[in-house]
Amino acid sequence: MQQLKGKRAIVSGGGSGIGKAIAAQLTEDGVQTAIADLHLTDNLPQGSICLTCDVSDAAAIDNLFEAVQQQLGTPDILVCSAGLGVHEKLTEGDPAKWQQVINTNLMGTLRLIRAFVPGMQEAGTGDVVIVSSVAAGQAYAYGGVYAATKTALQVVAETLRQEVLPGIRVTVVAPGVTDTAFFENTLSGSQTVESIGYGALTPEEVADAVLYALRQPPGVSINNITLRPTAQVF
Repeated sequence: MQQLKGKRAIVSGGGSGIGKAIAAQLTEDGVQTAIADLHLTDNLPQGSICLTCDVSDAAAIDNLFEAVQQQLGTPDILVCSAGLGVHEKLTEGDPAKWQQVINTNLMGTLRLIRAFVPGMQEAGTGDVVIVSSVAAGQAYAYGGVYAATKTALQVVAETLRQEVLPGIRVTVVAPGVTDTAFFENTLSGSQTVESIGYGALTPEEVADAVLYALRQPPGVSINNITLRPTAQVF
């Protein structure tokens, strides 16, 4: 397995949930880690660089890039974990909310890739991790817009993988129901882990999967990982 100590990483959405758990495990492994999030708390991993950023804002991504270059340098690992949910009918929902979800989940990831991956290419090595969802490719009532953004990310990830061969590895991690504040922060809808009824993963379990992929030898690429509570139907 590859040692990660001494590498540099940036984690979007690293202020809470899955992103925070990934940032914590990276830090424990000796990775210099920058956390980018719209909301930062006081209990983030010790030693991490904390940067406020709204990934849906193009200018904010530009500012994030400059701050990371100054405080960290070119990252070896880019984790795109920032995400936003919406749960409403396509015939009744609010297009402004849909646009916000698209700007965060899809455009935010694309902008992060555009900002940070060219530096990895110049270095000749790096890892990109995109946190997707089992909702990718899965139509379900009230979930059309969210699922569409995650489906699009699957295509983006595979396109990126082909474009950055052979030096950059691309991994998509698609969790099922996970016990985070995600459902509390959805723009509309009243789902909870309890109301879904499948049980839930912990953020740390998802982070374990990410670290498993990152620790593989440089010649081994884990491109897709799906994990879910055993009782989850889809």
